[in-house]
Amino acid sequence: MAHDFLIKDIAFQAGLSTATVDRVINGRGGVRRQTMSRVQAAIDELKQQEQAQALTGRTYVFDVIMETPDRFSTAVRQAFEQEAAISPPAVLRARFHFSERIEDAALVKLLARVRNRGSHGVVLKAADTPAVNQAVADLAKAGIPVVTIATDLPGSERIAYVGADNLAAGETAAYLIGSTLSEGAVLVTLSSSRFRGEEQRIEGFRGLLAARWPQLSIVEASEGYGRDAATGEIVRAALLQNADVNAVYSIGGGNRSILAAFDALGRTVECFVAHDLDEDNRHLLAEERVNFVLWHDLRRDAGSVFRAFLDWHKKIGPDQGPILSKLDVVTPFNAPV
Repeated sequence: MAHDFLIKDIAFQAGLSTATVDRVINGRGGVRRQTMSRVQAAIDELKQQEQAQALTGRTYVFDVIMETPDRFSTAVRQAFEQEAAISPPAVLRARFHFSERIEDAALVKLLARVRNRGSHGVVLKAADTPAVNQAVADLAKAGIPVVTIATDLPGSERIAYVGADNLAAGETAAYLIGSTLSEGAVLVTLSSSRFRGEEQRIEGFRGLLAARWPQLSIVEASEGYGRDAATGEIVRAALLQNADVNAVYSIGGGNRSILAAFDALGRTVECFVAHDLDEDNRHLLAEERVNFVLWHDLRRDAGSVFRAFLDWHKKIGPDQGPILSKLDVVTPFNAPV
């Protein structure tokens, strides 16, 4: 067993004699498997204690960079600030850089400024493009880890992705709507097709709906970027061209404007599935204008992000890849406080 601790310290942690621990460490035999497990557990505990002591009192500053509507960025800011306040032993601080719409060139410049100024880590929600992937590689080369959130950059040098399983989220939405409707068409709205996470959601939705409920068709509306005015316009245009639309799967937000477009044309929504428990969706749930919200706890996501960064800085473990959040189906009657 590889370790850097004194045998007496391991014995004390494990509640065993030094002679027993010595036999386990040096593989002398005559030791039960349960005893060997206790020794390994004690070594793991000592490692964790050593790492926690090394973090105590240190301040880590992370940059949260997201292209997202204001309603979602407000929820993200609150989640990260609340989680940072209760995440000892290190002092965690976040700098926020939010934009409802940012071109690749501007985002790359922002990431370069962060790289030049210095950061203990970057939380990134951005489109999966070659320019963005190269900027992530530049950050990694400079010793700045990147964690993607909500939408992934799987081909980049990010150390982890934190968020929902977007393919499963789309399949869940298809199940909810397909189990409700007998006929008609579903309007699927995206903020932008540039985001891999949104594309995965519609892929999962399209696949399950076609397999289980082939009588239901899909109408796509995209590039509203979750902003009310733009989303309302594209939804109105889609409704005018498709008289059979009677359900909505809102991937990209702007739900008040979506409902307003239906209302203005005297159209009915038989089933509405949305994402995220922002302030708008909470109100729409309470009013029963939205039937289901697919939700994962942003505070847990923030905690996962911070742990991934701290693990990276202490080299506790390897890069983690996807860290998937538990997805809940929220109705007007079980919304968390």
